[in-house]
Amino acid sequence: MSDTSYVPPKVWKHIAPSGGQFASINRPTAGPTHEKALPVGKHPLQLYSLATPNGVKVTILLEELLALGHIGAEYDAWLIRINEGDQFSSGFVGINPNSKIPALLDRGVEPAIRVFESGSILLYLAEKFGAFLPIDLAGRTETLNWLFWQMGSAPYLGGGFGHFYAYAPEKLEYPINRFTMETKRQLDVLDRRLSESPYLAGNDYTIADIAVWPWYGQLVRNNVYSAAEFLSAHEYIHVQRWAQEIAERPPVVRGQRVNRTWGDEASQVAERHQASDLG
Repeated sequence: MSDTSYVPPKVWKHIAPSGGQFASINRPTAGPTHEKALPVGKHPLQLYSLATPNGVKVTILLEELLALGHIGAEYDAWLIRINEGDQFSSGFVGINPNSKIPALLDRGVEPAIRVFESGSILLYLAEKFGAFLPIDLAGRTETLNWLFWQMGSAPYLGGGFGHFYAYAPEKLEYPINRFTMETKRQLDVLDRRLSESPYLAGNDYTIADIAVWPWYGQLVRNNVYSAAEFLSAHEYIHVQRWAQEIAERPPVVRGQRVNRTWGDEASQVAERHQASDLG
């Protein structure tokens, strides 16, 4: 504990930058910072994204749909460079007023439908194509239970644990301990569930698995925050089994490459407009 604890002022004021790796893109206000239209490709589905855990949820689902033969799931994926502020353009804010990737525009209907928030996009596409979402009430509800669990839990993992463990300008014991405890509790929730069934909603692979895997599956595989050893991820044997099985699905391999601009060159596909872009 520091000898001089922080005392909050009576009225908080923003002092930029606020610290950390992503300080330049954080601000306390919404709305566009500049005028710029978004590009539009030839397919009805236009995706504006980046290959973060939230972004790859959508590209994995789209690749899974295409693998099932849903030709209407062909899509254009445009790169949104969040470190350069692309998400604050007038065009992007017009689709997602929250200025977060991913954002989807379905131009195959009139008028076009905007879809933002990764969980909403997964649900929209699953319902549109009738896939990866059970039609029976019990199965659908269990799938949505886990989908909404992920949407509510991941901020603790990303904005909490990930920020203080990996990105904050200094290592602080209290927040790291606080969010590590919650992250391990969440991993235990998943491990207990996956000891009961092969997938989160039961026997079938669904949008619940597609939503959870890029965060927690990749976390235990040491591909998020390089924190697997710190979290003793090897102890979550059922999550490990599930994570590896999903990682080996060809559409998952392809989906992770879309809108990716880092790592080895073979894994990068900044924009995707046709299947051949993925080799």
